Amino acid sequence: MNHQRVTIEQIGEFDEIIDVRTPLEFAEDHVPGAINAPVLSNEERVIVGTMYKDSPFDATRVGAALAARNIAKHLDTIFADRPRNWRPLIYCWRGGKRSGSMTAMFNMIGWRARQLEGGYKAYRHTVVEALGSLPAAFRYVVLAGPTGSGKTRLLKALGAAGAQILDLEGLAAHRGSLLGALPTRAQPAQKSFDTALVQTLRAFDPAQPVFVEAESRRIGAITLPVALVEQIHDAPCIVVEVAREERVALLLEEYGHLLADHEYFREQLVKLTPLHGRERIQNWCRLLDEGGRAELSEALIAEHYDPAYTRSTRRHYPKLAKSLHFAFQPMTGDTIAQAQTLLGQLRDMPDTGEAQDSEAEAPRPL
Repeated sequence: MNHQRVTIEQIGEFDEIIDVRTPLEFAEDHVPGAINAPVLSNEERVIVGTMYKDSPFDATRVGAALAARNIAKHLDTIFADRPRNWRPLIYCWRGGKRSGSMTAMFNMIGWRARQLEGGYKAYRHTVVEALGSLPAAFRYVVLAGPTGSGKTRLLKALGAAGAQILDLEGLAAHRGSLLGALPTRAQPAQKSFDTALVQTLRAFDPAQPVFVEAESRRIGAITLPVALVEQIHDAPCIVVEVAREERVALLLEEYGHLLADHEYFREQLVKLTPLHGRERIQNWCRLLDEGGRAELSEALIAEHYDPAYTRSTRRHYPKLAKSLHFAFQPMTGDTIAQAQTLLGQLRDMPDTGEAQDSEAEAPRPL
């Protein structure tokens, strides 16, 4: 038995978690709270891996030399100020040589370092298990409404008013539509999104509802777990209703970066040709070229977003027909005050029993 190894259940017992994988591996996903101290760089791992195919011995010799130099550098920089009684947990991909080498060196120094049994792969297994079981622990209230109805603003206002919210588009760094890429943030890797989602769910109180926007299975390049999608699609809904002029103003504000980048916007519009036909796309591009920002927004609402919303919600949200309707002013009203009004309406509703036991009913009172 290797007494320098611990299991994933013991992860909370340590002063610090160290991920010794490459920066690329770390960027894709890592144990929450871990710091990156690579034993091999991105390039070095490729070199050693290529050598291993021809000579495992030579690859191991070169890899050991590279690892020793990198660990020495980390000792002089990242870990130079760690105290004598410091207890780090170290992991690599599978709990192999990379984390083993650093663990051995740290213990020789006198620190009580331990190696994570199974490495990141063992941690990832716990995330996948949680994605299959954790969503069912909560009851959800879905904010439904077409693009431009301010669902995200209402969701964040509900959070500011004290409600539990699950901001899937925030976690995915995408607004969910073809034109939903954010100008300042790239989408995370799927594994990184999964980790963030599990961390968010684990922070919720199962006794309180979780508000979430109506979503399809995919948000940009991110795929939602089946267990969560099933819970959301079966949840009671609140239909967010917004005046057309406010929807246009909201789209102009939130998608202004697209309207300013004509070439990119044109490319995205052309992608919709199979759905809308060449003539309609040419008309949208003409409005774009002529600077008809409001007219283009209205056309997208009437001809693209609203029909897509109708098709999607009818197919995926069976309880939408008897939903509570809520008039929202995302641009001209106090969003937090309106969120508080909505929460008050839900509290005042008579208790009709468990939402999942009734067909197409309004949200349960809070």
